[in-house]
Amino acid sequence: MARYTGPACKLCRREGTKLFLKGDRCLSGKCAIDRRNTAPGQHGAATKKLREYGMQLREKEKTKRYYGVLERQFVNYFEEADRTKGMTGENLICLLERRLDNVVYRMGMAASRKEARQLVLHGHFTLNGKKVNIPSLIVKAGDVISVKEASRASVKIKALAEELATKSAPKWLDVDKNGLSVKVVTLPARDDVDFEFNEQLIVELYSK
Repeated sequence: MARYTGPACKLCRREGTKLFLKGDRCLSGKCAIDRRNTAPGQHGAATKKLREYGMQLREKEKTKRYYGVLERQFVNYFEEADRTKGMTGENLICLLERRLDNVVYRMGMAASRKEARQLVLHGHFTLNGKKVNIPSLIVKAGDVISVKEASRASVKIKALAEELATKSAPKWLDVDKNGLSVKVVTLPARDDVDFEFNEQLIVELYSK
């Protein structure tokens, strides 16, 4: 499976904002954005005025990196969002929110989407009672995602379960913290996304 394997903090510095790619480190004083908020590279500190295309491109890259998807995947999501009734930009963001790895992260069973993706790939979760190991799977309203029974004795899962008690989930998810499961109550609305996106810039980029 293709994936980005370079330094995560470099992506945040390139976009000039915290993408929360490294869990708790992003909230600590070790965060690269807090320590050195300039783009990576020899000329990263230089002030650059972005033109229209540059702003559109940066917004697309920021969104891709936030959700941990690559270009071909992102294009596929955009095309599906464009075919769906409603506003394309909002459809795109809400479609990305419904990825299985994002749901695992949102429920609080992972410190980052990267960790959530790894847990799903290793088969620690079930979807409606059936084992699943596809992070990009799109969940639907009524779906129930649970930690697999055989995985609950794992030291890693136990540690994550203890942290789950201190976390909150968006209103479109109903988390059973004792049962280590989450139900998708309804599809996410644009207002449920707590990160600042300008999805209209992405629509404009792909509409050229």
